[in-house]
Amino acid sequence: MSPLPRRSDLSAPSRRRLLLGAPALICAASLARAQELPELRALRLAVGGKTTLYHLPLALAEQMDYFKAEGLEVELQDHAGGGLAEQAFMQGRADIVAGGFEHVLFLRERGVNCRAFVSFGRAPQTVFGVGTRAMPDYRHVSQLKGRRIGISSPGSTTHWFATMVLARGGMAPGDVEFVSLGTTTAAADALREARIDALCGVDPAISMLELRGELRVLWDARSLRGTQEAFGGPMPGGCVYGPQDFVVRYPRTAQALAHAVVRALKWLQTAGPRDIVRAIPEAYMHGDRAIYLAALEKAREAFSPDGLMAEEAALTALRVSARYGALKGPLPPVAAGSTYTNDFARRAKQRFLA
Repeated sequence: MSPLPRRSDLSAPSRRRLLLGAPALICAASLARAQELPELRALRLAVGGKTTLYHLPLALAEQMDYFKAEGLEVELQDHAGGGLAEQAFMQGRADIVAGGFEHVLFLRERGVNCRAFVSFGRAPQTVFGVGTRAMPDYRHVSQLKGRRIGISSPGSTTHWFATMVLARGGMAPGDVEFVSLGTTTAAADALREARIDALCGVDPAISMLELRGELRVLWDARSLRGTQEAFGGPMPGGCVYGPQDFVVRYPRTAQALAHAVVRALKWLQTAGPRDIVRAIPEAYMHGDRAIYLAALEKAREAFSPDGLMAEEAALTALRVSARYGALKGPLPPVAAGSTYTNDFARRAKQRFLA
C-alpha cells in the first residue's frame, strides 16, 4: 500500500480538494453507521424466570453488556413463568418474549402470528418429579390423582410438560390440582414442606431438591438424551420470539438481539466455574453457589451452541404439542418453517464464529 502523501508534498489545490471532500467522507461513514444501528434502541423483553439456568444466556448478555454493545437498551422483565411472560406481551407490556418454542405454536393456533428468531436452548431443561416426603411409595402416575402439583405459572412450559406427563399416564389435567409457585426457591420450599406432592420445574431449584434427596426425578429434559426419551426426538428449548411484523419492520433490531444472544452462547461454551461466578450476580445462585455450578455443568449441553433452530426439533414440537398441548390437531410440515427463522442467528454465527 502506498504511503499517504505528506502535507508538504501536496499542492495548494490538492489540499483544498482534500478539505472539501472530508465532510462528504464523514457523512458517508455516519450514514453507513446509522444503517447498521437497530431501528429500536429500547426494548422490553419479557422473561419467565430471569434467574433460572433456562435463561442464563439472556442474563449473560445483560450482565456482560452484549446488548449494549449492539446499541440496545434491553429491559429484561422478570415474570414468575413463561405463561405470564407471554401474557405481558399479549397485553402490550412487552415488545418481545423469551420462552419455550411451544408458546409460538400455541399463539399461532390462537391467531397470533409470532416467530422465533434466535434460539438459546436445544433442550427444554424441564424436570418432573415427586416429593420423597409426600410420596415415598410412588410407583405410577395414576397415584398423582387428586394430588397437588407445583408449576411455575399457568400456560408455562412447566405446566405443559406436567400435562404431558399426566396424559402419558392416562390422566387428565383436571385429575390434579396445579399450584403456581414461580421459578425461585419458593417452589423448592413448597415441596420440602409437603405443601405440594410433585413438582415440574427448572434449575437451580430442581437440583437443590434432587441433590438433597428431597425430589425423585421421573422425567428429565435437561440433557439431550433425556429430551430424546421424553419427546421421542430432539425438542427445542428457549428462544426469543415476537410478532412476525416485528421481524419484518425491525430487521436490524432483531439482528442486534441475535448477535448479543449468540455471543453469550459462544462465551458459555468454554466458560469455567470462576468465569460464571464473576459474570452472574450471587442472587441468581439462590444461596448455594456449589449447587448452581453443579446444575450448570449437568445442563450445559442443553444450551444452543449457535442460536440456530433445528428443523427436526421444530417438527417434534409441532407433533408433541398437537398430541399433548393446546393445538387442535397436527399441522402440516410446511408450517414448521413459518414458526421460526434462522436468518438472524446464521449471520450472528458467522460474525462470532460460533
